[in-house]
Parts: sequence; C-alpha cells; structure tokens
Amino acid sequence: QVQLVESGGGLVQAGYSLRLSCAASGRTTSSYSMGWFRQAPGKEREFVAAINWSGATTYYADSVKGRFTISRDNNSKNTIFLQMNSLQPEDTAVYYCVVGGWGVAVSGWDSWGQGTQVTVSS
Repeated sequence: QVQLVESGGGLVQAGYSLRLSCAASGRTTSSYSMGWFRQAPGKEREFVAAINWSGATTYYADSVKGRFTISRDNNSKNTIFLQMNSLQPEDTAVYYCVVGGWGVAVSGWDSWGQGTQVTVSS
C-alpha cells in the first residue's frame, strides 16, 4: 500500500506562486512515475503534470505548460514538487498527487493522495 501526503496549498492572489509537495511512503515508489491532477468545483478531475521515475521525462497539460514545473527529489525519488507560477483564478482547485501510472486519464494511475486546496483570488 502506498500513502501519498500533499502539502503546500493555500490562498494566493493572481500572479503569485505556490509550491506543492507530495511525499510517498509505503511500497517503494522510487521506480514509479508520479504526477498531479486537479479538480475544480463542478468540474471533472483533470491531468496537470507527470514525471517519470528518474525525473528525466516530464509531461504537462497545455493549460499549465510554461507556468508550472514538476520535479523530483534527486535523493529519495519518493518526493515530488509542483512549482506553480503566474497563478490565475482558473487554477483554483484541489490538487491531487498520484503514483504508478502515466497519461492524462484518471484511470491510468494506481494511487491517489487526499488532495490539497489551492485558491487563487483575482
């Protein structure tokens, strides 16, 4: 069993930045891809970004490309980060960390965290 704990969410004004963290524990996850999804009120959960086990390959949704950066702790490989710059009100959502999969489909990932709220005010 894998446990994922997200942190770093909060309330910011448009144009500002936040950095989310996700720490994985339990079953060894250092050899698995990890990523982020988000779900805004009244909307379906959507893919944000993913990173492969080594950190060498990343993949972003078009809506965040150029503003968000996903990275992986070089030492433990069990922790990932999402640096979110130039935040906009439409980025407001609960952000979920995922592990063990790939791609934009919700069904493509094995384990999910509980989520952390990001709210961007205009």
